[in-house]
Parts: sequence; C-alpha cells; structure tokens
Amino acid sequence: MTTAPTDIDECLDTARELAALVSGVTDQIDEQRRIPVEVSNEIADRGFFRLLLPRSLGGAELDHPDFLRIVRIFAEADASVGWCINQNNVFSTNAVRVPPETAAEIWTVQRNVVTNGPPVPASRADIVDGGYRLSGRWNFSSGYPHAAWLAALTPVYQPGQAEPCEMRTMLLPKDQAKMLDVWHVGGLRGTGSQSFETNDLFVPFARSYPADAESREAGPLYALPTGLMFPAGFATVALGAARAGLDAAIDLAMGKTQMGRSSALRQESTTQRMIGQGEAIWNAARAYLREATLAMWEGACANHALTTEERIHVRLAGTHAIRQAAQVVDIAYTVCGSSAIFDVNPVQRRFQDVHAITQQIQGRLTHYDTAGQYFLDMEPEGFF
Repeated sequence: MTTAPTDIDECLDTARELAALVSGVTDQIDEQRRIPVEVSNEIADRGFFRLLLPRSLGGAELDHPDFLRIVRIFAEADASVGWCINQNNVFSTNAVRVPPETAAEIWTVQRNVVTNGPPVPASRADIVDGGYRLSGRWNFSSGYPHAAWLAALTPVYQPGQAEPCEMRTMLLPKDQAKMLDVWHVGGLRGTGSQSFETNDLFVPFARSYPADAESREAGPLYALPTGLMFPAGFATVALGAARAGLDAAIDLAMGKTQMGRSSALRQESTTQRMIGQGEAIWNAARAYLREATLAMWEGACANHALTTEERIHVRLAGTHAIRQAAQVVDIAYTVCGSSAIFDVNPVQRRFQDVHAITQQIQGRLTHYDTAGQYFLDMEPEGFF
C-alpha cells in the first residue's frame, strides 16, 4: 500500500520544501507548458497527489481546510503547480465512488494521477457487451503530462436510443487516448491542460461510475461535492498568485526610482495608496473565502451534508476571491510601471495566471447572479 503524509505540520513543512523546489524551475514550467518530470515525480513520491485520498487507499485524507493551506503554499510559488495540486487531488476523491477493484488498480500506485476534463457535445459512450464504446473529445485536462489515467465524463446511450440515459465518468489509461496539443495559452501554461480524444474505445463496466455515485467512505471529506471543492481550491490558487504578485510589487517599490523623480517609488503617495488598497482587497477576499469554506467543512462534519446557504456562500466566496485577486494583480502591475512588462518580473506571470483563472468556469460573473437569486428568496440557478 502506498502512503501519503497525514500529520498536518509535517505536510506543511514538506509543502514548503516542495514549493521551494518549484520556485527554482518556474521559467521551465512556463516554457515547457508542464511541471518538469523530476519535480512532478518528487511531488508524487512525497504523497502530494494523494492528500485527499482515503486512508484505506494509502491517502492522507486531510481535512479540507488544511488541504487549502497546502494549495496556497504551492500557488504562491507557481500558480500552475497550485492549480494541478488542487485539480488532481480533488478529482482523486472520486476513488470512493468507483468500483473497489478499479480504485485499487489506479490509486494504490504512488505516481498514478488521474486528469479529467469536460467533453465536447458530440462525445458519447454506447453500451455494448461488458462495457461501453467511447468516442469523443475532452478538453482542459489539467496535469495531463504527469497523469497516468484519464477521466472522461460522458453521456451514455442505450442501443437504438437517440437520447442519453445517464452521465458516467469513464476511466482509461492515458496511452489508450490520443493527446491533442492545444494548450498554447498566456496564463497557467504550466498546467499542461491538454485535450484528448478516443474513437470507438472499449471501456469495461468496472472502469466507470455514474455522476450520482454514492461514497463508500463515511468521512466528512467525501460528503463534500467536488463541484464546490474545485472552486474553493482554484480561488485559493488565485489568491496565492495575487499574494505573490503584490509581494513582488512591494519589493520592487522599496528600491525603484521612477524616471524623472528623485525619491524611491515607496515614498510616493500614489504607491502607498495602491499598496494599501491591494492589501485590503486581498485580505477581505481571503477572509470571506476562509469563512465560507470553514462553514462548509463544519457542515460536512456535523451533518454529512450541506445546506443550500453553505453551498451558495462557497460558490460566491470562490468567485469573488478570483475576481478580487485579479484586481490585486492589476494593482501590483500598475505599481511596477514599465518593469511589469518584462518576463523577468514575477508580477508578469502572476498577472497572466490570475487573469487566466478569471476566464475559467469558476470565475464566471453569472455565479454572482446565482447568489443574488438565493438572497432574493428565489430558486437559484447555476452550479453550487
């Protein structure tokens, strides 16, 4: 049985050690559009893709608030790595929903990471003897380069039926699909969020599970919907990247003197005001996200279920943190002046990464609408 660290202090110390390793290769991560093999292997070997797996599979089964602390440590070093830590760990909680033999096949191997992504509309799985015939394309599969398995959420069709009968996730070894090199982007380049496709691939029944599958584990972690763990973590990534960007701007302001000025940038009242605003925005967004995610965790521990209000607050706090993180990096970018446009300035990459996060589904402005509907005593529409 493979293992992951379970003591939170040990986890935090190791996370900082690994984050220091990541900080030394951030240029490589960006240029190669992936986490370097030696780094992703080290992360895997230290158990940091197994933080949310149940202990029955050799995972750490960390409390979710503690997991978010680890996500932020990685995100401050590199947003792409923080993103993969969140994406790959949160998806691994589905190990408690797949058939036991499949969970053992995949998640008892230390370096096995599963990446997933949404399907394009034409994707389908047709029921055949012993399983399914899977055809389609799936996008935004974060961590694809270091993954060993793929997860394909797919509508399932009965023979002769025009409409799908259910949604299931199909699990397949990565070498059974064709990778599509489409991840040529400005931000979060290092996530390696490639697409993949299959054509009439046979997938056994045991390597699939329905969208509404129940958990075999009783722990509160597995009462949390992945649809809320994903945004909570990605908002944490955005805040971590924004924190690093603001810190970089403060460091630059301590020594830079603008052309035509005699005093250091830090002595300018405009600089002082912007830094103060950035700190206020960042800390307020962080506090709301922490409050909402702690309430979610307490609800799961006490009731093994979440109220609508708890769900709405996590969705709202996550979206708001992402949007506010973009404001913080915009402030950092402005403070740095012309220095911000150069790749050597850490603010440049944080600016690109955070703005890429705002474009993801978790940063959609329509999530504010969903929350507003709830607070106006309407039936909320959307993902929460």
